[in-house]
Amino acid sequence: MSARESRWGKAGRAWQLPLIAAIGIAALTASGCGGSSNENSVSSAIEKGAEEAKKGIETAKEEVNKGFKEAEEATKEGVEKGKNDAQGGVEKGKTQAQKAIEKAKKEAQQGIEKGKAEAERGIQEAEKQAQKYGY
Repeated sequence: MSARESRWGKAGRAWQLPLIAAIGIAALTASGCGGSSNENSVSSAIEKGAEEAKKGIETAKEEVNKGFKEAEEATKEGVEKGKNDAQGGVEKGKTQAQKAIEKAKKEAQQGIEKGKAEAERGIQEAEKQAQKYGY
């Protein structure tokens, strides 16, 4: 699991902890297990739990936004790298094609020269034969 994936997992659960704590505190104080039946302490405990829940939610939002920004940056970098790799591949292919064309051209030229030489030898041979038989 990558660091980014583990952060996403934490961000997904981070906001739940303060909310659960606030609900637990409210439930305990409402049921009288909080140790005091004073309404002020119940109110302050509920407010404290709600405040912690808000902070947890804000932290989770920040982590999610941070994760989105990192993912966007990674995507941009990946696209740019792919673009550069593709350009490099095109250049390499272009160079290889040019070399193949030059090689084929050279071989064709050599073939033409060889064909000319053979044709001239054939013509000379034909002329010798023609002179030999008096044509």
